[in-house]
Amino acid sequence: MSIQSENIEKLVERRAKARLGGGEKRIEAQHAKGKKTARERLELLLDPGSFEEYDMFVQHRCTNFGMEKSHPDGDGVVTGCGTIGGRLVYVFAQDFTVSGGSLSKTMSEKICKVMDMALRNGAPCIGLNDSGGARIQEGIDALAGYGEIFERNILSSGVVPQISCIMGPCAGGAVYSPALTDFTLMVQNTSYMFLTGPAVVKSVTGEEVSQEELGGATVHASKSGVAHFAAPTEEEAIRTIQRLIGFLPQNNLESAPFRETADPVGRTDDALNSIVPDSPNKAYNMYDVIRSIVDDGDFLEIHQAFAKNIIVGFAHMNGRSVGIVANQPRELAGVLDINASRKAARFVRFCDAFNIPLVTLVDVPGFLPGTQQEYGAIITNGAKLLYAYGEATVPKVTVTLRKGYGGAHIVMSCKQLRGDINYAWPSAQIAVMGADGAVNVLYAKDIKADPEHAQAIFEEKKKEYEELFSNPYQAAQKGYIDDVIEPRNTRFRVIRALEQLASKRQEIPAKKHDNLPL
Repeated sequence: MSIQSENIEKLVERRAKARLGGGEKRIEAQHAKGKKTARERLELLLDPGSFEEYDMFVQHRCTNFGMEKSHPDGDGVVTGCGTIGGRLVYVFAQDFTVSGGSLSKTMSEKICKVMDMALRNGAPCIGLNDSGGARIQEGIDALAGYGEIFERNILSSGVVPQISCIMGPCAGGAVYSPALTDFTLMVQNTSYMFLTGPAVVKSVTGEEVSQEELGGATVHASKSGVAHFAAPTEEEAIRTIQRLIGFLPQNNLESAPFRETADPVGRTDDALNSIVPDSPNKAYNMYDVIRSIVDDGDFLEIHQAFAKNIIVGFAHMNGRSVGIVANQPRELAGVLDINASRKAARFVRFCDAFNIPLVTLVDVPGFLPGTQQEYGAIITNGAKLLYAYGEATVPKVTVTLRKGYGGAHIVMSCKQLRGDINYAWPSAQIAVMGADGAVNVLYAKDIKADPEHAQAIFEEKKKEYEELFSNPYQAAQKGYIDDVIEPRNTRFRVIRALEQLASKRQEIPAKKHDNLPL
């Protein structure tokens, strides 16, 4: 055998060994937990045959605590690029079979390399996290590695889409990288995220809590809002990433890909003409409105289980990606609270950063009252949504379906926040407050002075107020509403507005950066 043949044979053998990560036994242990290996996950995520791996032969440089005895190729993370639906993405997948996926300095260098390439070449970066955290044997080097990753998350923010999928443990400083990315997915029962684990919580506070109760997928998807998606399986999480990528542009200088549809632009839906109940206190399902107006009824909701009183997510309208923001009357009557405000604000800012038009469906009676909200800074959190809409320069089309009261009307992409096209249904009520509250404020003395006729006075003044303000025409007369439209035509009118705004150009004053109310 020639020297060249021997070299090639050694290369093939070394590649085969590197692909085994921590070895067959550890792979079996990973499978026994119901988890896939890093390479199996990438194989599911990327188009067949598209994966190009980098740094397969990188080894750690640690010589402490016996680490010098083992130098596995790849060092706990698989990195490279590939395609999803034919579009370039950069990826890294932590390999739990090698040192529990713990982060070493060389491992961070591998991750940083693909993050730099994603930023330089203008393509999304996807991280599949399954790690025991910082590699303790490396001390400050491991912490420095995390810092390098965080800095790249920050520099990439708003330039290329960043997606994190938590597929195992993610604790301590490791949770900050996912928190800095645009979307975080978790897998139920096999992944968790927390800064301090159950043992530390018990020692400091005396509280006993399991890993799942402290930082499981369900907790973060419904209570904290840290996770945008909670998938029942790894396969479903990966399918969600693939679907999400289909709505997003490659970077902040491009538009999202066009998706062909046979759904007619002029399709009408007579059911919308009667979807809003006659009683202003009765609920209806905003999902029915959304699915009626978007292409093929296809809607990818973000944060489905968190702050359900507001709905955000992606859809297509006439083939173009749009971000949908809508109040949900079936949850807390659609009021805005702390969680709903920050959920929507984050989504609006993402869409604005990546050239995705915003379609806002409004039915909001106001902000949620109470000491819990005030002490929790509803003022500041409500201002986040106000700020997000006000600074957004993407096309903004707003439709007020029913209630648009007070400050909540302003916050939900009104004309004064540079809303481009603002429509209203005939059922819209745009005013400082509802009729009952307004009459109690305006005519309190008259009602109190004549208790015998109090109810009659109240009803008379309520009717006057409703005729004046509980409709969209005062706003339309003043140009705050561009048109009052028939509900059945909403899809057509919104799409035509978006077509008109496709070449919109709007600038904000030159500044180093803004000072968002945090």
